[in-house]
Parts: sequence; C-alpha cells; structure tokens
Amino acid sequence: MTQQEYQNIAHTIPHQPGIYKYYDASNELLYVGKAKDLRKRTSSYFSKTFTSYKTHELVQRIHRLEFTIVDSEQDAFLLENSLIKQFQPRFNINLKDDKTYPFIVIKKEPYPRIFLTRRKFNDGSEYLGPFTSSGKVRELINFIKQYIPLRTCKLNLTESNIQKGKFKVCLEYHLGNCKGPCEGLQTLEDYNEGIQQMRDLLKGNLGSVISKYKVQMLDYASNMQFEKAEMMRKKLEHLESYQAKSIIVSKHLTNLDVYSIFKDEQTAYVNYLMVQGGTIVQTHTVQLEPKLDETEAEVLSFAIANLRATFNSLSNEIIVPFEVEVIDPNITITIPKAGDKKKLLDLSLKNVNYYQEEIRKKKILHLEGKSDWEKKNVLYELQEYLQLPEAPVHIECFDNSNFQGAYSVSAMVCFKDGIASNKDYRHYNVKTVQGINDFATMKEVVYRRYKRLTTENLALPQLVIIDGGKGQLSSAMQALEELNLVGEMTVVGLAKNEEEIFFPSESESVKLPWDSDSLKLIRRIRDEVHRFGITFHRNQRSKGTFKNELEEIKGIGKQTATDLLKAFKSVKNIQTKTEKELTEIVGLSKAKLILQHFNTNQIS
Repeated sequence: MTQQEYQNIAHTIPHQPGIYKYYDASNELLYVGKAKDLRKRTSSYFSKTFTSYKTHELVQRIHRLEFTIVDSEQDAFLLENSLIKQFQPRFNINLKDDKTYPFIVIKKEPYPRIFLTRRKFNDGSEYLGPFTSSGKVRELINFIKQYIPLRTCKLNLTESNIQKGKFKVCLEYHLGNCKGPCEGLQTLEDYNEGIQQMRDLLKGNLGSVISKYKVQMLDYASNMQFEKAEMMRKKLEHLESYQAKSIIVSKHLTNLDVYSIFKDEQTAYVNYLMVQGGTIVQTHTVQLEPKLDETEAEVLSFAIANLRATFNSLSNEIIVPFEVEVIDPNITITIPKAGDKKKLLDLSLKNVNYYQEEIRKKKILHLEGKSDWEKKNVLYELQEYLQLPEAPVHIECFDNSNFQGAYSVSAMVCFKDGIASNKDYRHYNVKTVQGINDFATMKEVVYRRYKRLTTENLALPQLVIIDGGKGQLSSAMQALEELNLVGEMTVVGLAKNEEEIFFPSESESVKLPWDSDSLKLIRRIRDEVHRFGITFHRNQRSKGTFKNELEEIKGIGKQTATDLLKAFKSVKNIQTKTEKELTEIVGLSKAKLILQHFNTNQIS
C-alpha cells in the first residue's frame, strides 16, 4: 500500500481508540496494533521515512488494513493481546514460551481429591496455579498430604453411598493419612476445612494453618491427650521450618507482581516474581523477540499482559523498573527507589541478567535455540570448508579413553542438524584388543558401529570425525574397507591439540577459521565425545568392570598390578623398565614374569 493509496481511505478511519490489522497481498495477517486514535496511528506508517529496516519491510508488504473500534484504550490493549496470542502475526512481538504448566486441581466431587494435572477441563473443578515447576508442585502436594489428611481414593463418596455402608476404610486411614470419610468418620465440613488449609499453604499463607494447629495442640493438651498434642507439635515444627525455607521478603507486603527486563538488539528477557503475603510463590523468566524495534516499555507491557493472564495473577500492584502501560487502570504501578520493594526489583533484575547470560553462554558453542535457517547455515559453512558432497546434517564422532595406560573404552556421539542427539550416543567396551592399542581399538569400534547400521538398514552419517591423529584415522578407514563403505561417507581425523582436520591419504591438513561457527560446532562435538567417554570410563572403573592387562599375566594379582601402576603410572612405562627396577617393587620372580609377558607380546 502506497502513501497515496492510504490517503484514499484515510477519511474512512475514525479518530477513536481501537485496534488495526495489516494484511499482505496473499491475505496473511502481518501485524496487529492498538491506538488511542486509529487515524493518527495508522497514518504514521505512511507519512514518514523509517530508519528501521523491519518497519520499512512491514510497510512495503501492507496490501490492506482492517480496524476495530473499542470503547477505551484498555479495551484496545486487551483485544490486541488476544489477537496476537491467537494469530501470532509475523511482525508482532513473539513470546517464545510454548510450555504447558502444571495445575493443582480440586476435583468437583463429594470430599474432593487434589492432584497434579497439565490439562484444564470445563468440569466445574477448581484449578490452582499454574505453577512454573512441576517438581515444586509435587513437593507441595507431598507436603500437604503429610499434614492435612485428604483422601486419595477414587470412591464415589455420595451421602447415600456412605449411609448404605458401601465402603470400608483402607490402609491410608490406619496410617493416619485419611480420616475415613468413606465410613462417615469425617464430616464434609471438617474435610472442606482441610481443603481451605491446603489453599492457604499453596498461597504461602502458612500463618492461618499454624494458628489452627496451635489451637488444636493446646486443646489436646488441656484434655490430657498428650500423644495427639505431641503429634501436633511436630507438625508445627515442620510447618515453621517449611515457612523459613520460603523466600520471605516482608510480612508487611501485600500481594504484588514484580517485573524486570533485559533487552539487546534482537531479544528481550523478562523476569516475573509473584509475591503473596510477602513471600515469593512463583518465579519465571520468558524470552521475547521484538519485530519492529519496540521500546523496552512496549516489550515489558506486552510481557506483563501475557504473564498475568498465564499465571492468573489478581495482584493490584505491579513493581517495575520504569513506567509502563497496563491493561487495568485500577492497577497501581510502583517504581521503587528503596525499601523492600526495591529489594524485590533488584532480585528480579538479578534473575533476568543471570538467565540472559546463561542463554548467551549456550549459544557460543550450541546451536540450540537457533532457527532452522541458522542451523543449516552453519552446516552449509562446514560443507564448504571441508568440500563435502552434501551438508553434514548427521555427524558422528569417535574417541578412545584409557586410564594410566589401562582400562580401554571408546565412545561415539551423534549430532543431527547441529544438535546433540543423545538417544543415538553409544559407548563400547573393547572386546578384541589386548592391552592398550588406540589404533586397533578405533578399528574395532568403527567396524562394530557401521556393521550394526548396515545390518539394520539405518542411515549412515554424512561426516565421521575420528578424534585422534593419522594413525587412528587410518585404522578407521581399514574398518570401512572391510565393510565396503569407503566413499559412502566422509571420514576425517581431528588432531588433539591443534584442531587440525586430516583427510585420509592427504598430507596437508585443513584449519577452519578460528572464529567461525563451523569450528565452534566441531569443538562442541569434540568436547561432548570427551565428556561422554570420560563419564562412561569413570563409571566402569567405579564398578570394577575393567580388568588390568597386568592382571592377565599368570602369577600377577590385582594388588601387584596396583603397586606397579602407582610406581610407574602406566602400563606403557612398565614395559620400558628393567628387571632391577621391577624387582624393587614386586620382587625378582614376579619381575621375570612381567618381562617374559611383554617380550613375548613384542615378538608376536
């Protein structure tokens, strides 16, 4: 839509609050916006030159616009957020948070059960939450069950069924975890009081529950029921201990929400703290992608609207680092300068900065979180540098691991589309190689891996990396020759220290640019195979799975082998020692056995 085309329809757009929608030539929704004055806001897109490439690109694509008049700015705000969430237009802020969050449901039934769920049904049940951590929810439910006896069975506890005596109490009753409503041993009023205590616990309001338990404890004591009074005292101790573990900012604060933001050129991060009764009961950080160079205030305002809706916040006060626009005019906006509220804001800022830094670190060596185009671009770059026939969307890497010249194992890691495919990782206990022989070990594991893939008709990788020098690479190629797989995939060796890449039968190595994403990916794969191999190796050693080569010598036991390794550090070093040097550690007769073993192996 050109400026002239807009001028032709401008008179039809009212000077009233509302939302506007931009569509492209194929009728795809590009952008949804809100406005105090629809005509002034929409005309701004066609009456000035934008410095932002993204905004310029949007205007170039606009083919037609639609608008909806509403009664107030707040209604426009609500409608805008609803439409963005529903249609996710290309040029609107993208909230990268597609998780499903757990709820605690109070089932609509006689003597309601409580349990964890991720799905809400319109069945009249009460859903508390959502909560950001399922682990935290399970911890809460287990804590509640310890101190508030609620049923866990699925019996249909209608009044008529109970009066007819259809049910008998189960083990939970005898353990004290249930008061037996199934036999009419607990009134519905008493049960519902327990449900209310559970609600208070979930909201961080432990004070009312503690007060009730104190009254019950004193009643038991005054009635000479000292065992029950002692049980109540222990419950009180645990509740007060649990309360102490909660992050309590101030008992004088009411319910409020705290938001902070970190924004760079391409991404924004918003942290949210839900505070109830002075206690932080929820904390969550989301990632957003601004599309039209929106300000921090605009991004934060968008995030607040979504987070409050997601977590069902009813707080009437919001703490933020600067002024923002919010949906509800009754909400108080606070920008604290000191005191408990400033401490909360500082804590939120600390969380959002930490989250952003962790994401940044991951992106240095990982491709997780990148778009498909970014992932493929790295693989295309690697294809170009290594002159591969196709992009290496499937990469496998092998590495050998041993300890002090003994206990040889191998590991293989698999990366697909530049991302670690953990389910395809493999580790190998060496079967056919005696002693430490990196070349023979590499040949064995490469043979075993690709023998399995060909037998099971599974896809072969485009690129195989052998972590080691030319010797290991040559051994790997021998295995592939025996399998008739030479030429089916590209195999390269990766020098341990120099990060040089070797091709079979080529004397010159390839060095990738030190700052390239390709080299970062290769490093990532190498580090991962080291980590995976060392972890497996350590586990095998701790289980005593390995048998030292020295122990295979007839007349040499485990203790003798251990003494030799302590003295000479590795089997390789032991092979170079003289009879006199060995005799000083294990005696003459065993020294002769060791020398005879190694001399025989060298001759053969």
